[in-house]
Amino acid sequence: MKSWNLHGAAAASLIVFFLSVMAVPAAAAVVERTFTVNQMNMTRLCKETLVTVVNGQLPGPMVEVMEGDSVAIHVVNKSPYNITIHWHGVKKRLNCWADGVPMITQCPILPNQNSTYRFNISGQEGTLWWHAHDLCLRASLHGTFIIRPRNGANSYPFPKPHKEIPIIIGEWWEKELAQVDTNIRNGFFADEPSASTINGKVGDLYSCSGVLQDGYVLDVEPGKTYLLRVLNAALFHEYYFRIAGHKFTVVAADANYVNPYTTDILAVSPGETMDVLVIANAPPGRYYMVALPTKWPLAKIQGPVTAYVTRGMLQYKDTHIHGTEESDPSSGNVPVVPEMPDMHDKMVSFYFHGNLTSMEHPWRPPVPTDVDEHLFLVLGEGKTSCQRAQSCTRRKGDGDRNIRVATMNNVSFELHSQMTSLLEARYYHAIDMDALQELPDRPPRVFNYTDRTLIPEGPKEELLEQTSKATVARRLGHGAAVEVVFQSTALLQSNAHPMHLHGYEMFVVAQGLGNHDPEKDVVRYNLVNPPLKNTVAVPNLGWAAVRFVADNPGVWFLHCHFQSHLSMGMAAVFFVEDGPTAAASLPPPPADFPRCGLGDDSMPHEYYFQTRKDSSDAYRDACSLSER
Repeated sequence: MKSWNLHGAAAASLIVFFLSVMAVPAAAAVVERTFTVNQMNMTRLCKETLVTVVNGQLPGPMVEVMEGDSVAIHVVNKSPYNITIHWHGVKKRLNCWADGVPMITQCPILPNQNSTYRFNISGQEGTLWWHAHDLCLRASLHGTFIIRPRNGANSYPFPKPHKEIPIIIGEWWEKELAQVDTNIRNGFFADEPSASTINGKVGDLYSCSGVLQDGYVLDVEPGKTYLLRVLNAALFHEYYFRIAGHKFTVVAADANYVNPYTTDILAVSPGETMDVLVIANAPPGRYYMVALPTKWPLAKIQGPVTAYVTRGMLQYKDTHIHGTEESDPSSGNVPVVPEMPDMHDKMVSFYFHGNLTSMEHPWRPPVPTDVDEHLFLVLGEGKTSCQRAQSCTRRKGDGDRNIRVATMNNVSFELHSQMTSLLEARYYHAIDMDALQELPDRPPRVFNYTDRTLIPEGPKEELLEQTSKATVARRLGHGAAVEVVFQSTALLQSNAHPMHLHGYEMFVVAQGLGNHDPEKDVVRYNLVNPPLKNTVAVPNLGWAAVRFVADNPGVWFLHCHFQSHLSMGMAAVFFVEDGPTAAASLPPPPADFPRCGLGDDSMPHEYYFQTRKDSSDAYRDACSLSER
């Protein structure tokens, strides 16, 4: 009996030992990848198209890391375009240099040159992504960025999934993306994608010479749970996503855990990510997954957005397909098709995003209850005078040539004529902040922002449309608690706005329809468990209120993630000041930081700036700004 007890004790000790060994977190690593950007011909819809891609892939390669790792991505630019890569949603604390925004945080990587992005991953888990930040090229230059827990999948705050599957919703463009960007900047909006895609495939709603096109297929096993990492990489549309016969349990958004809730439909705006669990608990068979681009109702005639619906397939393993004849859907012969909402139904998105609440987690910071800076940003469109070398539209019956722009508080963002990035200029005190236009606290004129009669062009909106262009910036003191209310408008359009802030995550404390009322709406702010997002879906003809603490020094870009609005100027920069210590201040740029091709890279920065003060023409020749 004693012998048995001793053996039992030994066995128990052995089990405890192995468990303790298994529980030891993996050591932090340096994850290195090489991204070669080049062009290659790809065929979709019976047409061969020259596409700019990374490593010959569309979507591009997935980057997988663990929390605590460091990353080194070597970008080799063999394309004809200037390139930067933005690591969307990665906080990059004290490392704004790696943010990847052309002429905001770095000079672009020129053709036939290369550069390396280095940053640390700390305090984040979940699904993020990377994409180009130039010339609409993110339509083809993008991929997922997955951050897994240091202790492995067993430490997820939800049941461990059988498999993890990226689902990237995107667009297939036959038009040259750089030209699409130029057209938008010149006020022409006729360009549309040729198809929508799921994981790069257009799906069988499209045909090529009568042959249905391939769609993405997800094979599942009955009873198993799958973690879908859903990402909207499209340029122009929010998407509604549904899988026939199945439900989603939303567990994370923008790499932040949320209190799980069940839904049969997802609403994902450009730039957003959603982590959802799907249980394969339907009768064995085939079930369509459908991505429907939304378009908010306008007073004028719209293009056929329904032409861009795409679908893939969820298919149970060992489903025997004997033919295409009509039969019981559960037999596997006829795929089940989900019923989709109307593409104009904005309330699906409103209620979906309104259901997000954050889960308690050691990394979740406290919600700011006292606010130091209040900004009320009205998001709209307007007109400015046509500039030299622009092709501009003329209003009917009106002699003025003008160009349509997107604005925040009636200011449309355009880059200052600096000779280097704003971040370098700020770091070396080579820019006069007084020369930049301050982002106003409020719009210059108060009006009924969501008055639907402003949507069509006419005399009523003409009084509100005149605007200005400037490098609009806002200085934020280190540690300041900031509240921003994003107010969408009906002025010239009625779009929703996915607002993305680089380098930060924002607590979405409230959203609403109509005009924000500071007295009535503030009392219903959620200061307990609001969702924490890097991309905030501002409702169509509505508003969203966010809060964050400005404790990450640098020059951080704020913009709408609809590419048309970004190209048209719905953007601003936050200059966040250094903290009181060196540990809370932005360090110098890396030794191999990208330059604009002027001067000797070995010379000291101070001399480098002095020798470039009157070099704007040479700079433009050397750097070829993406704004052109």
